[in-house]
Amino acid sequence: MDDQLRERVEAAAEEAALFNALKHDSDPDVGAIMGPLMGSNPDFRPHGDAIPGVIAPIVNRVAEMDAAERRDRLEALAPELLDELEADDEDDDHALPDLPNAEEGEVVMRAAPNPNGPWHMGHARMPSVIGTYAERYDGRFICRFDDTDPETKRPDLDAYDAILEDIEYLGFEPDVVLKASDRVETYYEHARELIDLGGAYTCSCPAAEFSDLKANAEACPHRGKDVETVHEEFDAMVAGEYDPGEMVLRVKTDIDHKNPALRDWVAFRQIDTPHPREEAAEYRCWPMLDFQSGVDDHLTGVTHIIRGIDLQDSAKRQRFVYDYFDWEYPEVLHWGHVQLDEYDVQISTSTIKELIESGELTGWDDPRAPTIRSLRRRGIRGQAIVDAMIDLGMSTSDVDLAMSSVYANNRELIDGEANRYFLVRDRADDPAVELTVANGPDAGHPPLHPDHEDRGTRTVPAADVLLEESDLPADGDRVWLKGYGCVRYDADGETLAYVDDDITAVREENVPVVHWVPAEESLETMLRTVDGDVVGYAEPGVAELEIDDVIQFERVGFVRIDAFDPDPASSGYGPIGEEDLVVYYAHP
Repeated sequence: MDDQLRERVEAAAEEAALFNALKHDSDPDVGAIMGPLMGSNPDFRPHGDAIPGVIAPIVNRVAEMDAAERRDRLEALAPELLDELEADDEDDDHALPDLPNAEEGEVVMRAAPNPNGPWHMGHARMPSVIGTYAERYDGRFICRFDDTDPETKRPDLDAYDAILEDIEYLGFEPDVVLKASDRVETYYEHARELIDLGGAYTCSCPAAEFSDLKANAEACPHRGKDVETVHEEFDAMVAGEYDPGEMVLRVKTDIDHKNPALRDWVAFRQIDTPHPREEAAEYRCWPMLDFQSGVDDHLTGVTHIIRGIDLQDSAKRQRFVYDYFDWEYPEVLHWGHVQLDEYDVQISTSTIKELIESGELTGWDDPRAPTIRSLRRRGIRGQAIVDAMIDLGMSTSDVDLAMSSVYANNRELIDGEANRYFLVRDRADDPAVELTVANGPDAGHPPLHPDHEDRGTRTVPAADVLLEESDLPADGDRVWLKGYGCVRYDADGETLAYVDDDITAVREENVPVVHWVPAEESLETMLRTVDGDVVGYAEPGVAELEIDDVIQFERVGFVRIDAFDPDPASSGYGPIGEEDLVVYYAHP
């Protein structure tokens, strides 16, 4: 580990140890801060074996301080972290803490998505929290598309509307919608003003050469250029006269700053790849995110920013620009990343896009994709996602979101509305079995909903029926066909003989209750799930439902009606033959 890296590790460790000690009102230890330290500084990870020995003396020094000394030291090093602690310490009647220095009617917050694809589940946290805070404080919710990188994070033209649809599905409506690519001239104006203030200079150093200078805290030879030259060269950048990498505009910061990442950072660079939006295709000089976002936050009146704990350097970079312009920086809250269980697919826009392009996923709403569009197609309500995200709070540590919490929230929302029906699955290891019902009524009449008698019953024909093989009793034993009655199984005759037993057979004699469907009138059904397709047979009454209706297949789970008589050519993953119905599985 070289001296420069050691200094950075020690500085970051001191902030983390102080924060940890004050947050938990206890002495810090190396193990407690290793996780946040590595999460916030990915370049530390290759040195994981050496770092505990480097930070141990720092942690011991913090352990010897009293609470007042720790607070004073953290305020000197990272006042934004102290603000976060104080916000957490306030009395709180909500899952989300009150915003620091927030006034009713004055709060302005923004979601700033990169529109390089529709949102995955991790993205849902930001609009859920911002929308909730905006409602709490009667504030404003801005959606600003940070689309000023037409090459590395190239915007997807369909993603702009898709993201707005996701926000609406979650139950919120932005007060303002902006596209950064519409505002490039505004960024140019502020760059020119920053040059006049002596806060920016053009630099033609090769990247590797400047990196060495920065690492050694040595000034770039172009740092002292006169303002006129800087203006001329920046205008040439705007005119597209340089090749990518040939010239950049840098913000003058502190060349001796303890964090090399903050030393004279790039504000504008050249990109030859045209922006996919026609309105922005002519531009070749594009702002970096920290410059663009910082300017926009000020101009749109943002009062509170939420960003990942790994983006602490963004606020520090932007403060240099704010100081030049004499602007007041917004309040900043940091949080950790959301980790999601259940899915085999990585929660990453680029990964999901690759799987779609390779044909492994059929689209952003494939049930196996950890996306908002997928949950919507499965019939899960946006409010269920919002409630789960709010319950995560604002921890600066990475947090785990169990999909079971989303499902539990959704179950509460839909259980009373979802009518009940039968589905018999036909699986390789548990096939559907056809049997004749002898000497019994022509049909069963199970209730549409067990808690709502006023909805009435449904009629399910019961001449020849299908059962799942695992539901068959031993030869000569009884089962209770739900909504129909008690039958005795004759394995040789492949029949279920009706016996006139009452419900006490179930309650006192433990006769099992099973679901069933008519063999002839049922709908051949494709059940799409996170784990793959399942073929089955739904009772005929389902044919009377509408697309988007959410129902419960008893003993199977809640589903959303997706299509009747689907077109096999556009049916999605897995072969569909002559199915009458496609449903998407939500959860048990």
